[in-house]
Amino acid sequence: MNDDATARMCDRIARTANQAALPLRTMPGGERTALLDAIADALEGAEQSILDANGRDLDAGQDLTAAMRDRLMLTSERVQRMADAVRAIARQPDPVGRTLEGRVLANGIRLEKRRVPIGVLLVIYESRPNVTSDAAALCIRSGNAVVLKGGSEAMHSNRAIVEAVRRPLEDAGVGDAVGFVDTPDRTAVTSLVRMNGIVDLVIPRGGPGLIRAVTESATIPVVKHDAGLCHLYIDRHIEGLEEVATAIAVNAKTQRPGVCNAIETILVHRDVAERMVPRVVDALKQRGVDVRGDAQVCALTGSVTATDADWDTEYLDLIVSVAVADSLEAACEHIRIHGSQHTECIVTSSIGAADRFTALVDSANVMVNCSTRFADGGEYGLGAEIGISTDKLHARGPMGAEDLTTFQWVLRGSGQVRE
Repeated sequence: MNDDATARMCDRIARTANQAALPLRTMPGGERTALLDAIADALEGAEQSILDANGRDLDAGQDLTAAMRDRLMLTSERVQRMADAVRAIARQPDPVGRTLEGRVLANGIRLEKRRVPIGVLLVIYESRPNVTSDAAALCIRSGNAVVLKGGSEAMHSNRAIVEAVRRPLEDAGVGDAVGFVDTPDRTAVTSLVRMNGIVDLVIPRGGPGLIRAVTESATIPVVKHDAGLCHLYIDRHIEGLEEVATAIAVNAKTQRPGVCNAIETILVHRDVAERMVPRVVDALKQRGVDVRGDAQVCALTGSVTATDADWDTEYLDLIVSVAVADSLEAACEHIRIHGSQHTECIVTSSIGAADRFTALVDSANVMVNCSTRFADGGEYGLGAEIGISTDKLHARGPMGAEDLTTFQWVLRGSGQVRE
């Protein structure tokens, strides 16, 4: 497919999604709930075709790292979790039409501020096929149409999932509310992010290259779901929490190293470095983690010396950088310089230290004495997430259905005119 053909295809998909947005916007919440339940059923019914398609993607992705293959791989359990997430989204309160505030003005006009859909969302993402069903379900819950553009490494998987999702929508006459750009052509991204007046918002999820390509090319608003360069800081106040700190470090790095809320750097206060650094590093190495450290860490553990680039690298693999921090403030400064404002964690027995850390760290998610792996829409009770925003406007952190709405002022009068 040449560039002109790709551009025409993108234009057609986006315009049909735009047309489908109106009936979805005006559809009663109960009908959208029923659609979501039907989509969950369709995903379960299409399990084998989805797994077969995913097998073709895995066969073609032999060069991917183990962590990236884990992100791409679907199993029966993961397909079931996709369906369960759709049902969880269906059970959430419908955000559309919800009154945020209301009052009667001095002139007798009744003023209300209501949640309404944004319109047409464009979601561009890499690797993880479950984003396909999560994004579609969240957009339907919030009354939005969506155009999906997945990565070429998951093309077969995404296609099979979209086919299952669209069947109930087509039966309801809104099949085009979920559009799918079925091409690996990278020029499609450039075409899609410049569709002012047709697409209202673009949400990119992926690596630095994708985020940069979208933000540099887009002429429509962007909410970035950028790199997850997450940190764990072990404070000097660690009395009674040594095992907790070690367990959190192991879980946050190794439970699923290829996801954005896995830690990439561990910082340890100098007052507890001699007893905590060897303990944590040994536990990580036993789990197959390649540890790269600063001079003090290397002296304590014999680890490989970290380079300047290591502190700025999202490994998405069984690799972690470890450094000794002179103070809580120094640890926060390291995070400010090298982090991506995604998720950070402090392990401490001091309420004051925890409060200081949460005040100083300007990230979307801040954990106290729990793993960064909890930075997730499902864990937050959102059913699923369309991504974890590292922006500050208009949404931040895991974005659920409510975050895919904007608001509208509605005024009801009885003939008032302004003098």
